[in-house]
Amino acid sequence: MTGKTVSDESKVRWVIVQQADAEHPERAVRFGVTTPSDEWARSRVEQSMEPTYSSLPPQPPQPQPARQSTVSRGVSEFVRTIALAALVFLGARMFVLPYEVEGASMTPNLHNRERVLVNRSVYYHFNLNSWLNKIPGVQMDGEHVLYPFHSPERGDIVVLHPPVKNSTQPYIKRVIGLAGETVSFKDGWVYINGTRLDESYINGPITDCDTGPNCHDGTVPAGYVFVLGDNRENSADSRSFGFVKIDEIIGKAWFANWPMDRIGILPSYDYAG
Repeated sequence: MTGKTVSDESKVRWVIVQQADAEHPERAVRFGVTTPSDEWARSRVEQSMEPTYSSLPPQPPQPQPARQSTVSRGVSEFVRTIALAALVFLGARMFVLPYEVEGASMTPNLHNRERVLVNRSVYYHFNLNSWLNKIPGVQMDGEHVLYPFHSPERGDIVVLHPPVKNSTQPYIKRVIGLAGETVSFKDGWVYINGTRLDESYINGPITDCDTGPNCHDGTVPAGYVFVLGDNRENSADSRSFGFVKIDEIIGKAWFANWPMDRIGILPSYDYAG
């Protein structure tokens, strides 16, 4: 039929072109023929132009949330403050102890219910010879006691372990006699090595010692002290319980911290003679 017939040649030619285009898609493009394979090739080209990633594409930076809320920060600061205060407290307790005076044996200088701080390390001492004897070939006889700070001094107010068996409370007294010194009493005065002791912190010649077991002249042994209360007429001290071993001294009272009108460093005194 005219106009509708297609020669076998043209059909064959189309088939040949189609097959050629399928095998070589670029030929179809060259001759301006659109084939299904052309669409497939174009899609491959378009897909090949898209970026590929071996992993997920990088994400834009996200705003970091606050590390802690206001409440959690407050709790953390509070805990740190408490921990620091505990450390300071424990460290201070290694060197300073608080005590409250009970009784009137130290009036007029310390009163009942007055509170003091006691330095517990000031009289620390050790025997150097015992350390030297640990060295092979070294043998030191006797004792050589060293005080890194200082030994008890006359006039020091000290807190000591109970010197009598039926007491559980520490005593607070004043150091009067030192090792190697002779302590005696006459007409209400205290004498050290025969010289009257000038005690400006008590009310005159009020120190009597007539019947006590330690009222006779005696030399203070090494490693001991002789102590008295400032209220000589109402004080149990070395006149009754004897010399006090330095190892039994808890520490030196150096600061009054209560009541408010008594706050301050406890005074030291110079002694004539």
